[in-house]
Amino acid sequence: MKIAIVGTGYVGLVTGTCFAEMGTEVFCVDVNAEKITNLKQGIIPIYEPGLEEMVHRNQQAGRLHFTTDLTECLNEVEVLFSAVGTPPDEDGSADLKYVLEVARTVGRNMTKHLLVVTKSTVPVGTARKVREAIQEELDKRGLPIEFDVASNPEFLKEGAAIKDFMSPDRVVVGVESERAKELMTRLYRPFLLNNFRVIFMDVPSAEMTKYAANAMLATRISFMNDVANLCEIVGADVNMVRKGIGSDARIGNRFLYAGIGYGGSCFPKDIKALIKTANSNGYRMRILEAVEEVNEEQKSILFRKLDDYFKGDLKGKRVAMWGLAFKPETDDMREAPSLILIDRLLASGCEVYVYDPVSMEETRRRLGDTIHYAKDIYDAVVDADALLLVTEWKEFRMPSWSAVKKTDGNPSDLGWPEYLRCKGIGGEWVCLSLRRKIMDNPSYWYLRSRLQIICQKDEVSV
Repeated sequence: MKIAIVGTGYVGLVTGTCFAEMGTEVFCVDVNAEKITNLKQGIIPIYEPGLEEMVHRNQQAGRLHFTTDLTECLNEVEVLFSAVGTPPDEDGSADLKYVLEVARTVGRNMTKHLLVVTKSTVPVGTARKVREAIQEELDKRGLPIEFDVASNPEFLKEGAAIKDFMSPDRVVVGVESERAKELMTRLYRPFLLNNFRVIFMDVPSAEMTKYAANAMLATRISFMNDVANLCEIVGADVNMVRKGIGSDARIGNRFLYAGIGYGGSCFPKDIKALIKTANSNGYRMRILEAVEEVNEEQKSILFRKLDDYFKGDLKGKRVAMWGLAFKPETDDMREAPSLILIDRLLASGCEVYVYDPVSMEETRRRLGDTIHYAKDIYDAVVDADALLLVTEWKEFRMPSWSAVKKTDGNPSDLGWPEYLRCKGIGGEWVCLSLRRKIMDNPSYWYLRSRLQIICQKDEVSV
């Protein structure tokens, strides 16, 4: 079976590579000539664990091809996936110009039946617009060629996309015909031999499912951030609260970790688009409006804590930041809370030193020389007045706190774990973190959830 994937961004490249891994011949198409040239040379434009090796393997096997010209493969394939970008328009709605341009290109050049599948996250009603665009071009040519349109939204987590695609907990497919259903069944059956978890539905429902899923996850995040903030005020432990409510089977324990707000390419864009879809249909998504408001506030919470600690006097302070990407296992900086933090720190006159395992180059591309780029976690904290733990990369879980201690001139002879246990030791070094869990040994850090100031002047419960 031969298929085409239009768009070699995160979704398109992962989708095409994973289909190739299962024996499908895949043509990945992108108008960006430089990107295609790089992909042909084995240069991967995104960071995703396991993706580079899989791309190289399937290229060498002759199952994965890259081209800038859709017409080269259009009439060789049975299925075409549209995985182009749908960036937010000025009013927050999804911009469909790239999706519709793919549809028009298909209509201008197709010569046989084709199943056109929208993989991008798109508002309800997009499939109808795609069908209309293809049909309009066919009418101009005077050709009565049959075609199908379907929706197959992705549910990939950055950092775990390969696993999510190869072993999905479900696959959502919206179809309009038995022919389309049969083709999609053939494609996905190799992934789900033991348990065929493809959920077929009508196309509008499939389009809405993706938005509704992301909206629910974003809601859980903002809810727990709201709860965590109140816990700090009233003296409750949000980690205990999370365990308590997460043990309820009706709630579950996933996406209940508090932090500094969600970012990335999906949640912010999709929440805005769903709110706009509702508004354009005369309805308000009041809960999602609140979710968005809470999230925007949460992105600045570490700055507010830092500002409070230093009583508004941040000018000249040297601030270290561990983590830049919006989540671990990715270099994605889109809507990353770190960007908000950096902006506010610089505006307050701080010197900012940053370190992230994989997103340093992307950060440099965005911010240039406005900040300092450390070579590792310890280099970042040299002579620092404060440390912000922003992204919960694994390498931040068990740092050498004795090494950290040496960088800040702490007069205590104690190692870091004991240092945290002490009260009233002099000095001004402060650590603002996202604390998820501290084991019996405080070196076992899972850097998430509870927003808390840790400093040697305070009594710290460990």
